[in-house]
Amino acid sequence: MGRVVGKAAGRISAAKSAAVERSRKARDRKAAATVASKRDAVRKAPARKAARRALRRSAVRFQGRRLLAAVLAGALGLVGLVSTPLGRKLGWAWLMYPGRRLYARLMRTAEEQRDQRDEATIAALGEDEAAVDAETAEQSEQISDTAERPVGPTPAAPTTTVIEGENVSGFKFEDAATEMQAAAMLYEPDGCMEILAMVDGLPEALRMIAHVMQILAERSDSEFPLEKEVAGGFNDIYDLLLKASAGAEELPAIFRRVHEQDIARHEDPRNGAEAEKGWNV
Repeated sequence: MGRVVGKAAGRISAAKSAAVERSRKARDRKAAATVASKRDAVRKAPARKAARRALRRSAVRFQGRRLLAAVLAGALGLVGLVSTPLGRKLGWAWLMYPGRRLYARLMRTAEEQRDQRDEATIAALGEDEAAVDAETAEQSEQISDTAERPVGPTPAAPTTTVIEGENVSGFKFEDAATEMQAAAMLYEPDGCMEILAMVDGLPEALRMIAHVMQILAERSDSEFPLEKEVAGGFNDIYDLLLKASAGAEELPAIFRRVHEQDIARHEDPRNGAEAEKGWNV
């Protein structure tokens, strides 16, 4: 009797463990799908934003054409006050309601052109998203699951050394970031042209930081005993920093545009820098 009860308890325990494992796997799959969806949305956000702006411009242009058609049709409608009764009397349909017919023709043309623009925008969005998917797939191949996973637990090698009671690591990103933050707070430029030089170098600096994340992603997958999700996280940060670098490329142009006259006094002074100071600006 006890043996039967023991077997039954074992089967119940095994079934319970299997159910828990299935639930855990289902939860992990759902979480992975959610994360993948959010990553995909982040990667495709610039293309979708550009498409929305293009569609809004198309809609504004269409409404402008509608307004123009209404004005022209209204003007021609005044002629229709005379031509319509005459056309009805003579049986000539082409003389009747010229304003309405002009409005319908102009709006039909405007709608066709808007449809063509919107279709082209949506097609371009599809191509951009396909390019993003292809780039993501290529990066996934470059940062793939290539690290050798140990069969059992292995002792961790020491990653820090102790010097006079202080832990010292070989690489601390927060230390470099703290130094940059302190440098920004204490920064006292000699002049605005020095600030311009700093702004010109900002995109390249962000690209270098992005490459740090790329290196960590590659090493996390190929050298460090980490799961591929960690490498994927570094790779996502790399993508975001690259987008930030691309956005930073607009800042130097903005700087030069809004300070065009000030920069000209330094880059091309009239009769020399000392003479230019005569404007006392």
